[in-house]
Amino acid sequence: MPENIKVGQRIKDLRIARGLSREDVARKSGISEETIASIESHLVSPPLGNLVSLAQVFEVSVGDFFGEKGDSSFCIVRSGDRKPVSRFNSSDGKSSGYSYEALGQQKKIKQMEPFLVTLTPAEVRQAEPNQHIGEEFLFVLEGRVEVKLMDHTDILNPGDSIYYDSTMPHIVACHGDQPATILAVIYAKDEMIIL
Repeated sequence: MPENIKVGQRIKDLRIARGLSREDVARKSGISEETIASIESHLVSPPLGNLVSLAQVFEVSVGDFFGEKGDSSFCIVRSGDRKPVSRFNSSDGKSSGYSYEALGQQKKIKQMEPFLVTLTPAEVRQAEPNQHIGEEFLFVLEGRVEVKLMDHTDILNPGDSIYYDSTMPHIVACHGDQPATILAVIYAKDEMIIL
């Protein structure tokens, strides 16, 4: 299996290269400075919504966090070529309950970002809801998934799906003590396309 990608380091490198402080990034992204510090230190894996917001701040595609260099008009990702994103705290091994693999590698000029997401019972619960421009589609492949959209909470089972406006505050998490796997597709409209 390919080596885990350290997204937090890529985010930190982009922030420094652009001469931005964590406070600047927090102000522009709407993500707390504490959360940005935790992402950069590999204490949490950032939810996909955070990646969309950070990509907009840095004026890059979400794929840039995975080291993708889109150079093709189509993309095939073989099961053994998916790049997992580290989901554990590098210092104590605690799960944030969230890991994912990019499925759109090598596709240039993307308007959607597809991911295979594994949700595990979290030792560190996500406190802040995600909120970013665009829409999300989630399809549950296995396990049970809890979705909170503003003041609505629902449980999704295998074969269930949800499609929502991602400007609504939302939290997606594993429900129960067994892992869940979902296909997630994020569409962030034209605002996400960086040529």
